[in-house]
Amino acid sequence: MTNTKQQWLQAFTGGFIATLLFHQGVLALFWLGGLIPTFPWNMTPVPPLGIPQVLSLAFWGGVWGLPVWLIIRRWQGIKFWLSAMIIGAIGPTLVAMLLVFPMKGLDVNATKVVGGLIVNAAWGLGLAVWMQFSLHR
Repeated sequence: MTNTKQQWLQAFTGGFIATLLFHQGVLALFWLGGLIPTFPWNMTPVPPLGIPQVLSLAFWGGVWGLPVWLIIRRWQGIKFWLSAMIIGAIGPTLVAMLLVFPMKGLDVNATKVVGGLIVNAAWGLGLAVWMQFSLHR
């Protein structure tokens, strides 16, 4: 894939899909283990457009796919995979805990931070898997 626009579309798509499969998949495991009270893939409409919460989250996962791909795309091997997970874990979790949660009046605690790091690392792994698949097909 040499076309830059196509790479950015793939990065957005990868982040979107990684949210639905990897991020929400780990949340499903947390839910099945009784660690969180709410079922993942939340279809509750959210303002301002009234789209399901999980699709709003997936959109932002797609947006996050762009800068993460910009950073990890030139690396190979274990550095590629670990970077995807580490950057995926730290970036979105910091923004969620320092900006989004306070704007929504949600409390931040150690459990939420650790959970955020785990699900967002899974998201980063999902993005990396998608990009490897899309680059080598």
